[in-house]
Amino acid sequence: MAAAAATPPESESTTQPPAVAITPANPSIPPWYFEGGMRRVKPYHYTYNTFCKERWRNKTIFEIYGTEFRDRPQEYYKNAVLTGMISINGVPTHSLDQIIRNGDIVTHTLHRHEPPVTDKPVTIVCETDDMIVINKPAGMPVHPAGRYHYNSVVEIMRFERGGWNPMPCNRLDRLTSGLMFIAKTKEASKSMMLQLQTRTIKKEYVAMVKGEFPEGDVVVEQPILAISPKLGLNRVKANGKHAKTLFRRRSYNPTKGYSVVQCLPFTGRTHQIRVHLQFLGHPIANDPIYCNRKVFGPNLGVGGEGDDEDIITRLSRMGKEEVAEAVAYHDELVADYEKRKAERMSGETCSICDTPLYTDPGAHELGIYLHAKKYNCVEGKWSYETPLPDWALPKEGDVVSEVLVLESVDIPLVLKEGNAGEEFKTSLDGNAEKEEEEETEIEEVKKEVQMPKEITPQELEMLQIGGESDEEEEEGTQKGDEKDIVTEKVADGLESK
Repeated sequence: MAAAAATPPESESTTQPPAVAITPANPSIPPWYFEGGMRRVKPYHYTYNTFCKERWRNKTIFEIYGTEFRDRPQEYYKNAVLTGMISINGVPTHSLDQIIRNGDIVTHTLHRHEPPVTDKPVTIVCETDDMIVINKPAGMPVHPAGRYHYNSVVEIMRFERGGWNPMPCNRLDRLTSGLMFIAKTKEASKSMMLQLQTRTIKKEYVAMVKGEFPEGDVVVEQPILAISPKLGLNRVKANGKHAKTLFRRRSYNPTKGYSVVQCLPFTGRTHQIRVHLQFLGHPIANDPIYCNRKVFGPNLGVGGEGDDEDIITRLSRMGKEEVAEAVAYHDELVADYEKRKAERMSGETCSICDTPLYTDPGAHELGIYLHAKKYNCVEGKWSYETPLPDWALPKEGDVVSEVLVLESVDIPLVLKEGNAGEEFKTSLDGNAEKEEEEETEIEEVKKEVQMPKEITPQELEMLQIGGESDEEEEEGTQKGDEKDIVTEKVADGLESK
């Protein structure tokens, strides 16, 4: 937080931003309490100091808060500006029309209400002198962001180890569980980051998806675009970033109509596995975004079906006016009483800050059926693996695939993406033209994308495994978050490139 007092690079103001306010501030007192199977934090005051982002420049302060942040209603942000809770370069603005310039520091002090997370611990898979390999619980964010601060992997490990600074080397979505690398030193962090960036680490995920997933190898090579960073929504689009994933079915339960699928991502786009599975017509069974009929309609967005603006409008209501219900919630994977326990606005407000309060999330909302199972170095120096989560274990009635499950350790390097330093270019193989046709037949699209592709030994020899939410990709769900000023300086520099 020391960086919060730094002079803005291009600001004409010499007024320093106010000191960061955060309660509880005593590092020896645990901020958590445990109740009802949840890790909870009592509400506290917190000050964000954030450098102006590139996309904020020359916009009004209210325009920024009204469009980028969805934690609270617009009326709250309007009142925060007018009453001086939001400042620019240390000076309360009191004006909704004040323009934000490059180099400005925006300060916002608020009464923070953190959502509860699972009370499951962050377990250690392996620990060396310079690295900790963990199994992240589902539903717990990695970094403090948005409504989360103490209820994050970084802050939990920081407290448990007496103020030590954890350095995550890879990222997982909040709802995803599985392997993560936490460096103890800057040198170890740089080494692991280099391996991630040069794609010398192979990764394997497992997911439980809706429907009978096809047998054999299914390769999806479709570009992915962030449609709404504010909502964390990504979709297959012709002008998106190149993305490729190999899927193989492990088992199918005909009684319940769900398949367990092995996922081997070539690239590391945000929500890549979730988006590609939805595109195939087999979304992750309890995914509150991509397997939600209230958002995507009865066909669940197969083949990219649906108007983006309509989907954004419907998704924005989830967790506020409506419960975010995935298909699995209606298909006996969750008990009836759990359906009624879901996070949404309670209709009550905080007596201190008057912000709308949320109900607790249901147990089914604390994670999705996606798990980072295995990571290994292509040079054979190390390999780490977690046990399968309960939902992925064989169950009575499962039809186990006859095809041998592909072990990621047996897949050699490397997928070449052009010459060094050259941007990889891809096409949508005709789907760009299909997007322009208003009368596209969904069944034809579904048939086309579900057709399993033969994967040759030569292609396997070139397979380079990426991962969900690699460091090369900005995490879409955090773009609408207020964060530490140091993080914002880095992000602003990246955006200006």
